[in-house]
Amino acid sequence: MAAATMTPPPHAPAFLARHGWGGARIAPLAGDASFRRYFRVHGAGGATAVLMDAPAPHEDPQRFLSVAAHLRRVGLSAPEMLAAEPEAGLVLLEDFGDARLAPVLEAAPEREAMLYDVAVDALAHLQRHRPPPDVAAYGLAEYRREVDLFIEWWAPAAGLSIDLAGWAAAWEAALAPLLEQPHDVLALRDFHADNLMVLDGRSGVRALGLLDFQDALLGHPAYDLVSLLQDARRDVSAAVEARGIGRFAAATGARPEALRAAYELLGAQRNLKIIGIFTRLWRRDGKPGYLGLLPRVWAHVERNLSHWSTAPVARWMAENVPAERRLPNLRAAA
Repeated sequence: MAAATMTPPPHAPAFLARHGWGGARIAPLAGDASFRRYFRVHGAGGATAVLMDAPAPHEDPQRFLSVAAHLRRVGLSAPEMLAAEPEAGLVLLEDFGDARLAPVLEAAPEREAMLYDVAVDALAHLQRHRPPPDVAAYGLAEYRREVDLFIEWWAPAAGLSIDLAGWAAAWEAALAPLLEQPHDVLALRDFHADNLMVLDGRSGVRALGLLDFQDALLGHPAYDLVSLLQDARRDVSAAVEARGIGRFAAATGARPEALRAAYELLGAQRNLKIIGIFTRLWRRDGKPGYLGLLPRVWAHVERNLSHWSTAPVARWMAENVPAERRLPNLRAAA
């Protein structure tokens, strides 16, 4: 969603006035792939804050606030809550500025290895702490619900009819060994460069501000590592990816071979899900810009499917989604 087209909710000025920001100027900041919208609030004396508009019934800001409090308790940088009326869908947050990791690295690519080190260290740090209570866990049903977005949205857009029984059997076979492993760490689920803010005034793992974690679940330790290093929105160099996987294994004590197997399988699951989501954003929500990201995500999928841990899914894909059909010109259809 283009920031310039957004108008704040009509009840926002009254909300701000109730919490000491009366008369503040509200400027469009960003929208995302959900129903959430963000605005920058300019108050007296140059003070700024970020207004989150998370309208019911589509969004529940209380989940964001709960996870944010946990992240701050364990020593990571999540925005401080300045005011909240969750029932109205409004939250006023600490302003982390404009230095998102992706554009920072576009301007200063020499910082990539160092900043990705910080991101990997933040993941390892998070996983050394017990997750908050009452967070649901990934299981077969959730993994399937996510990856089924690929056949629900991408397959019909590409003109393919899908063998649903074979698809389900392939994923159940591939996921069975993974589901025997612990799913006991907090997976933020959208841990990537567009949701990480560079905070130059902070050090260590606090040097990156975390955003967009309201859908966190208990998951496998490799889940957020895939999200970070197989980014749908920017190319992460092979050297940085390999360095990140090795650094994470060393920090968490994971066996490299087992970590890599889980990493590639979760990569296939996550990247096929993303292809489905981006197609849905085009077809249902009128956001064709996401189609331009599909070649990168498909490249991740092809790499994931070459690993032995994804063999049941790779076989199904070879039989049902031929290589020449994997990247149809959806943009032309858009």
